[in-house]
Formats: sequence, structure tokens, C-alpha cells
Amino acid sequence: MTKPLLLIEDDQDIRDMLSLLLTQNGYQVSTAAEGETGLSMAIQGQYDLVILDIMLPGLDGLSLLQSLRQTSRVPVLMLTARGDDIDRILGFELGADDYLPKPFNPRELLARIKAILRRVALDQAPPAGPALAPLRLGPLELVPERRQAWLADTTGTLHELVITGTEYNILQALLHQAGRLISKAELTQSALGRPLSRYDRALDMHISNLRKKLGAQVELKTVRGMGYLLQAIDP
Repeated sequence: MTKPLLLIEDDQDIRDMLSLLLTQNGYQVSTAAEGETGLSMAIQGQYDLVILDIMLPGLDGLSLLQSLRQTSRVPVLMLTARGDDIDRILGFELGADDYLPKPFNPRELLARIKAILRRVALDQAPPAGPALAPLRLGPLELVPERRQAWLADTTGTLHELVITGTEYNILQALLHQAGRLISKAELTQSALGRPLSRYDRALDMHISNLRKKLGAQVELKTVRGMGYLLQAIDP
């Protein structure tokens, strides 16, 4: 079945090039050249993925993403200026799934799209076999059957964490090996569904975002140059 994608990009040359590339690779592509139109299409349409340029006339990409996330969980792949980490950090905080800095290799774009769509397919697939038991670490609990994360406060009351599908995948991978150091390459492959590439900071930004949401009850530790580990904090 052809996957419908929405491309929101104001540069006509880039928009035409990407539309042709994606169509040639079997995708059904709709396009928008500015933010307001793109937001309306993203909310009203049935798309499997939105490819969103951050620099847009009128409603910029980050504002568009913020508005979109109020009503939709459609996956979003950001296109950002090279070296502009602030936009990327804000994008992940607002619920983006991945990013690519411009200029980018078209093959890399196709690989990122396929990885995101694979994760979406896993999210939407009905559970096979018996229900998986919840994963727990201190006050943190993941419910694989519903792909939910819960965190207990100091009184023991559970509160659902508002996290993206990618953030859930990262937590699940870390919880399966709680207390063990997991390399950045291994976590990128298992949680983001693609190999780690040079200068790829998507995982770092997801980790930073998760750390803020987990607060002080669970430690999500970065071991510089080695990887990450998740561990409970002793009371």
C-alpha cells in the first residue's frame, strides 16, 4: 500500500526535488509551501509522516509543530539548518521524531523515513501472543501492551508520562537492560531503528528530553564516549 506523506517546504527547488524522489520510491506525496497551509493539511489529512522544514514563511516550523501536537501524533521528521542545535532541541521538546540537517543525502532521507515508518507500524500492530508484563525500575513503570510510561511521585501515586513513540522506545530499550551501559550505536539501532551515523545527535536530544521528564526519581546517565544507562536512585 502506498504511504501518504506530507512535505512542508518553502523552497520550490527542494520541494520539487523531494517530491520527485519520494514519488519514485513509492510514496504518495502532498506538498505545502508555507506554514498555515501545511498545518491545515497535516491536521485534516491522513498522512503517515510529515516532513517539516523549520524555516517557513508566516507560521514557522516550530510553531506549526507545537500547534499540530495539540491534536495529532502523526510522526514528524524535521529539516533543519546545519549546526542549529537550538531548533533541534526545541523540535524534540515539541514532539518531533527525528531530524536531518540541510544539505542532506537523499539516501539518508529515505533511510530516516523508512525507520520512522517501521516504528509506526510496530506501534500500531496488535500484540502477538500473551500480554507482555510491565517493566519496572523504582518509581518508573512501562506497560508494553499499551506503550505507556508511568512515574510514581513521592506519595506513590502514578502519573502517566507524556512521551513520544521514540522516547518510549528508548525507555523500553534501557529498561530491558537496566543498570547496564548501552552504547550509543546499540541504542540508536534498537530505539530509532537505524544505524548511528557520523555527527548524529538525535539520540542525545531525545535523551536530554527524557531526562527532564523523568525528573529526580530515576537516573538516566550519560557516560561520555561510551553510552547510556538507566538506574533507580536510592531513597
